[in-house]
Amino acid sequence: MEPMIADLALILVCAGVMTLLFKWLKQPLVLGYIVAGFVASPNMPYMPSVTDLENIHLWSDIGVIFLLFALGLEFSFKKIMKMGAAPIIAACTIILSMMMVGYTVGHAFGWGQMNSIFLGGMLAMSSTTIIFKAFDDMGLRQQRFAGMVLSVLIIEDILAIVLMVMLSTMAVSQHLEGLQMLTSIMKLVFFLVLWFVVGIYLIPILLRKVKSLMGDETMLIVSLALCLGMVVIATQVGFSPAFGAFIMGSILAETVEAERIEHLVSPVKNLFGAIFFVSVGMMVDVQLIFTYIVPILCIIAAIMIGQVVFSTAGFLLAGQPLKVAMQCSFSLTQIGEFAFILATLGTSLHVTSDFLYPIVVAVSVFTTFTTPYMIRLAIPAYNNLERHLPVRLKLILNEYTTTAPTEVQEDSLWRQYLLQSGRQVLIYGVLAIATEVLVLTLVGDLLPQSLLPEPWNNIALAATTILCASPFLYALVRRSTGNQTYKALWKSSRFNHVPMIGISLLRLALGTFSVGWVLNYTLHWNTPLVAVIATALIVAITMSRSAQRQSRRLEATFTDNLNLRERTAQQNRPKYAGRLMERDMHLSEFAIPIGIRWAGQTLAELGLGKRYDIHVASVLRGKERINIPSGKTRILPGDRLQVIGTDKQLAAFSKELEKETALSEKAEDKTTVKEMKLRRMLLAEDSPYVGQTIKDSHIREDYHCLIVGIEDSEQGSLTAPQPNHTFRSNDIVWVVGEDEDLSQLLCSLS
Repeated sequence: MEPMIADLALILVCAGVMTLLFKWLKQPLVLGYIVAGFVASPNMPYMPSVTDLENIHLWSDIGVIFLLFALGLEFSFKKIMKMGAAPIIAACTIILSMMMVGYTVGHAFGWGQMNSIFLGGMLAMSSTTIIFKAFDDMGLRQQRFAGMVLSVLIIEDILAIVLMVMLSTMAVSQHLEGLQMLTSIMKLVFFLVLWFVVGIYLIPILLRKVKSLMGDETMLIVSLALCLGMVVIATQVGFSPAFGAFIMGSILAETVEAERIEHLVSPVKNLFGAIFFVSVGMMVDVQLIFTYIVPILCIIAAIMIGQVVFSTAGFLLAGQPLKVAMQCSFSLTQIGEFAFILATLGTSLHVTSDFLYPIVVAVSVFTTFTTPYMIRLAIPAYNNLERHLPVRLKLILNEYTTTAPTEVQEDSLWRQYLLQSGRQVLIYGVLAIATEVLVLTLVGDLLPQSLLPEPWNNIALAATTILCASPFLYALVRRSTGNQTYKALWKSSRFNHVPMIGISLLRLALGTFSVGWVLNYTLHWNTPLVAVIATALIVAITMSRSAQRQSRRLEATFTDNLNLRERTAQQNRPKYAGRLMERDMHLSEFAIPIGIRWAGQTLAELGLGKRYDIHVASVLRGKERINIPSGKTRILPGDRLQVIGTDKQLAAFSKELEKETALSEKAEDKTTVKEMKLRRMLLAEDSPYVGQTIKDSHIREDYHCLIVGIEDSEQGSLTAPQPNHTFRSNDIVWVVGEDEDLSQLLCSLS
C-alpha cells in the first residue's frame, strides 16, 4: 500500500476516535484533532505513526487554504465599514497591546527578534472558532456583549491577514526596514483593491449567467476552482496562498450565493482543516514542553492578564460600559487557529526556532480549556471590581460611555468629500494602472512589430492602451464633480472653491501622469512633449461622452453586484433592528427545526410571550413574510422567527428551543421504522369479499392495506383497480401494507 494512503487512514482513524471522545466530553473538536496528531506522530512511542511527514505538511497547507477560504466566506468588507468605530478601536487597541506583550515576553527569555515578533503576532489573535463554540454551548450568542466580541473578531481576522503579509516580508529581509515595509503595504493595498473590485464586477455576472446550470456539485467545483485560481495568482505576485484563498472567499461573500457556497464547501474545509490541526499536533514534542514549562506558564499568564487588562481598556475606549467591556475581555483570553497558521508560517520560512511551535500549541490547549470558565468569571469579577472602584472614577466611566459614539456620526461635507475623493483616486487609479499594464503586456506581445512602420506601431499600442483605460481615467479625474456632496460644498461657501479646485487639479495631474507614463513607455519621447500630449489627451477624455457613459455603466454594474446580497437580506430584516440596541433590546432570528413539538401549534397555544416575555415580530416562511403575526398564526417546520427581547429573555428562549430540539431528536431515535410489503392474495369462492366492490369492502379503512392491482387468474393480466371494481372468485389481489396488517387481512379472506 502507498505510504500516503496508509498515513491518511491513520490520521482519519485517530481524528475520528478523538473527535467522538471530545464531543462526548463537550470540548472543542480542535483540541481533539491536536491530540489525534500527537497520538499519530513519531514522537509517540508504542503507537502506529505516519511515515511521510512531507505529504502531511502538503495536506496541512491545503487545509490552511480552505480554512482561510471559509473564513473569507463569513467575512464582509462592507460589514466592517458599517460596524462603526467601536469594534475597530477595540480591535486595534487589543492587537497592538498584545503584540507588545508577546514581544516583551519573548525578549525577556532571550528568544531573538524574529521569535519575539512572531510570538507577539500569535498572542494578538483570539480564536474565532473556540469563542463561537463557547458562546453556543453557554447560550450567549444572543447577548449584547457577544455581538461586540464577534465584531472585534471579524476585524482581527482581516488584520491577521495583513499581519501575515507583513511578517512574511520581515522574514525575507530578516529585519524591519521602513521603506521595504511601506512598499509591501502599498503592493498589498494595490492588489487587494484590484482583485476585490474586478472580482465583484465579474464573478456575480458569471454566477447569474450560468445559474440554471449550477447544481450543488457544479457550484462546489466552480467555487473551489475560483479559490485555487486566486491562490495561484496570489502566489505568482508574491503573496501567500492563504491570502489568495481569503480574498476569493471575501469576494464570494458579497454574492447572493454566499450561504450556498459556504454550505457546500464546509465538508471540504472540515476534512482538510482536520488534517491541518492533526499536523499541528504532530509538531508537539513532550520533552520540549517539559523543558520550556516556565515560558509556557508565563505566556499563559501574559495572555490571561494582558487580554483582561488591555481588552477591557480597548472596549472602554470604544465607548462600551465597564460590565460589557469586562465580559468581552474575559471572552478573548485564548489563542487558536491563527496562532497555528503564524507558527506554521514561521517554521516554513525558517525564521522561528523549533521550540516555539510546541510552546504555542501547549498554550492554546490550556487557554482553550479555560475559556468557558473565564467567560463565567467575568460577572463576578465585575461585581467585585465595581464595589471597590472610587465613586469619582465610576462617574467618569459612566459619563464617557454614555457620551462616546457607538456608531459613525454623520460626517461634515468636507470629510465626506475628502473620503469620496480618496476612495475614488485609490480605486480608479489602481484600475487604470492595472488596465494599462495588462494591455501593454498582452497587446504588445500579440501585435506584430512589422504590422505598421515605426513609429506607427508604437502609436497604435499607446492609443489602444489609453482607449482601454479611458473609463477609469475619466472617473479618476472627474467622478467627484457631479455628486451632491461636491455641489453642496461648492455652494456653501466661496472660500471652498480654491481648495476644491486644487484637489481637482491634483486629480488631473494624476491622470496626466498615468497617460504620460504610457506615452513614455511606448514612444520614448522627451518629457516636455509627453507632458503636453498627455495633458491634451486627459482633457479630451474628461470631455468625452463615450468615456463618461462607459465609466457610469461599469460603476453601476459594480454597485449593483456589491449591494445585491445586502438588498436581499434587508427584505428579511426590518430597519428598526438597530435602534433596539439603545433600549437594551435586540432582534434575533431563530429557526424552527423539523420534528420539533412546537410545529403545527399556534402562537397563542405556545404562549411564547407569556412564558419568556418576548415578542415575535415576524415569521419568515420561504419567500413569504408574516409581519406582526396574530395568535392564530401556526408555526411550521423550517419557519424562522424574528424575536424581540432583552439578553436574558432571548437567552431563556434560545435555551428552551434547544431543549425542545433535543427532545424531538431523542423521540426520532426511538421511532421504529415499519417496513411495507407487497403480497399476492387469492380470493377463494367462499371469500366474504366476492361480489363486493373495493369501496364497499373497507379493506383500506379496516386493515390499513392498499389494493394496488387485480390479476385475472384466467387471462393473467394485471389491471389497476378502480373503487367500483367487483371482486370475483379466483381473483389474485395485489396488496401493500405492514406485515401485521397483511396477516390480519389474510385471515379475513379465508
